[in-house]
Amino acid sequence: MDGIKYAVFTEKSIRLLGNNQYTSNVESGSTRTEIKHWIELFFGVKVIAMNSHRLPGKGRRMGPIMGHTMHYRRMIITLQPGYSIPPLIEKRT
Repeated sequence: MDGIKYAVFTEKSIRLLGNNQYTSNVESGSTRTEIKHWIELFFGVKVIAMNSHRLPGKGRRMGPIMGHTMHYRRMIITLQPGYSIPPLIEKRT
């Protein structure tokens, strides 16, 4: 479960909950099969589809030096009807 950082609660992700789709941020180096295996093993659910996209890091300025945060990956996980997972409220760093 180290690859899954935290659940995402935006207007779109809350709307997708009605379609039995859950959104969470994951480590950028994790693969789809790893995430699918972790979710099925940890929550005891059946995953039928996974969509992912990589979000760019944000720019951060520290005085005259311009830096940036790390990029990350967001997964939208679709479960079979009848399955559900509890929300991952705790944010891990």
